[in-house]
Amino acid sequence: MTITRLHSGPRMSQAVIHGDTIYLAGQVGAPGKSVTEQTETILGQIDALLAETGSVKSKVLSATIWLADMADFAEMNAVWDVWVGGQDAPARATGEAKLATPDYKVEIIIVAARD
Repeated sequence: MTITRLHSGPRMSQAVIHGDTIYLAGQVGAPGKSVTEQTETILGQIDALLAETGSVKSKVLSATIWLADMADFAEMNAVWDVWVGGQDAPARATGEAKLATPDYKVEIIIVAARD
């Protein structure tokens, strides 16, 4: 089975397609912005990558969400819930972790099926 890598660099690819499964790298928003703004940016990036790989958000199988501070859970969820729209919700886990820089407040990792 072929493996296709998109937007690859020396350390990582933004998306990897294997068969009918799409793996997205962890997406982060603009450093220093609010949790709401970072989450909106991230979900926009996810939409763009899914479109580029031949999928859509209703095909998201699982999401792993890392927050720098679990106190931001409700703020992130307010944006997430609008994006998911109450339908086709993926399996999801959310945890707290130190992210690459203190300016990042949210990171989202997605696995999806091809459309």
